[in-house]
Amino acid sequence: MIKNLTRTGNSVALVLDKQLLEAANLDPDDEVEVSTNGRVIVIAPVRTKREVEKFERAQELMHAKFAGAFRRLAK
Repeated sequence: MIKNLTRTGNSVALVLDKQLLEAANLDPDDEVEVSTNGRVIVIAPVRTKREVEKFERAQELMHAKFAGAFRRLAK
């Protein structure tokens, strides 16, 4: 998808349409992190502390449940 940058005062904005927001599972009020890798701009949702804790807990449960299988696969 090709988008144009838009001047907004002394800044530049990138307008993201509804279809793109839905595809990225973002809402207009979501907080995002913007970073760059040379000429590539990356826009990613900010993970809340609660989301990180939930993921870490699920990861711990998975490792506990499948520890034997992971050990066998590692051989």
